[in-house]
Parts: sequence; structure tokens; C-alpha cells
Amino acid sequence: MRRAALPGCLIVACLQFAGCAATPPADWQLGARDGLASYQSAYFGGSSRAAAGALQLARRELSATGRPALVAHAELYACALRVAALDFDECPGFLALAADAAPAERDYARYLAGDWRDLQTAALPGTAQAAIQGGSAALAGIADPVSRLVAAGALLRAGRMTPEGITLAIDTASARGWRRPLLAWLGVALARAEAAGDGPAAAQLKRRIALAAESALQ
Repeated sequence: MRRAALPGCLIVACLQFAGCAATPPADWQLGARDGLASYQSAYFGGSSRAAAGALQLARRELSATGRPALVAHAELYACALRVAALDFDECPGFLALAADAAPAERDYARYLAGDWRDLQTAALPGTAQAAIQGGSAALAGIADPVSRLVAAGALLRAGRMTPEGITLAIDTASARGWRRPLLAWLGVALARAEAAGDGPAAAQLKRRIALAAESALQ
């Protein structure tokens, strides 16, 4: 499976374990980085079992430091990827460690949950700020495809997604061959087409879904 690069702007801060410092990274930093990269590839590719194993590897490497904030950081990253694929939950892995996470990361968790009331945006990533301030119209300006899908998922969860935004999310996932988010966003478009009574559009979307789902999600 092709390994995807971690988007540096996705989470609140630079991945502290990804070798951002000038000194050579420790083995646990490299292991955690590789685990999270593998998680993204497996999860977006549709392999839940492989994704769970990769996240467990990253957690094991990070927990060796005895620093809950690092594990919380990884769980928040995993939660963001689930939002990109419209697999909405309450980020239980992060919530269990939220007391030791930075306030900005707790704000980012609220952003992912679509809870934007009185949200302090100054410390959020620029992509999150753009989505909150500009809505779906801001998606096209987000260069990183993962961050764009995360923002799209957060917008949908917040009830601020437009048909144009849904189309862009579909095109983003399709261009990268990310099966899980593609199927999720095609499903959103199909529901809208059926609700509108647009038979031809619904039929076309069903054909796309059938093709993308030829290799069933595991």
C-alpha cells in the first residue's frame, strides 16, 4: 500500500515526534511517524484492521515517553482522518487524554466535532480558520488534500456544507484514490440526489459507488 506523507498543517502544531528539531530524531519519533503515516494509508484505503494496527504501533512508540500529550496528539490526528471520511465519533481516544492535551488541541477537537460556538480560533491551523470563516468556499484554497477533506468533514458536521463543497470533496478523494472517504462523500451526494428526485444523477452516483466498492472495506 502506498504510504502518504503526513500533512504538517493538519493538526494544531508540528508533530513533535516527527523529527522537526535540528537534532536527529529518536527511534520512538521515527516509529510514531511511520505508524501514523501507515494509519492514514490503511484507513483511507479501506483496511480497518491494518489501520488499527498502525495506530496501535504509533501509540506504543509514543507511550514509551510517558507523555500523555503526545499520545493525545496522535489520537487527535486519527480522529481528524475519520472526520475526513465522515466517520463521526466523539474522538474517544483523544478525550481519554484531553486533560493532558494543550488547550489549542482541545479547541481543534471541538472544530472536528462541528461545535464552533464561541470557539477560540487564533491557535487553530490556518485550514481550520479558513473553513470556519469562509465555509465551503474556502475549501478550494486548501492545498493539502487531507486537510481539505478534514475541513469538508468538519463543515458537513457543522451543517455548513454546500453542494459545490461536496463535489470538491468527492473530486479530492477520487484524485488520490482514497476509497473510504470517496465512498462516504459519494454517499452524501447520492442521498441529496435521491432527496431531490434526480434519478439520472442518482443512477450515475450508484455506478460510481459500485465501482469504488469493488474491493470491499475490511
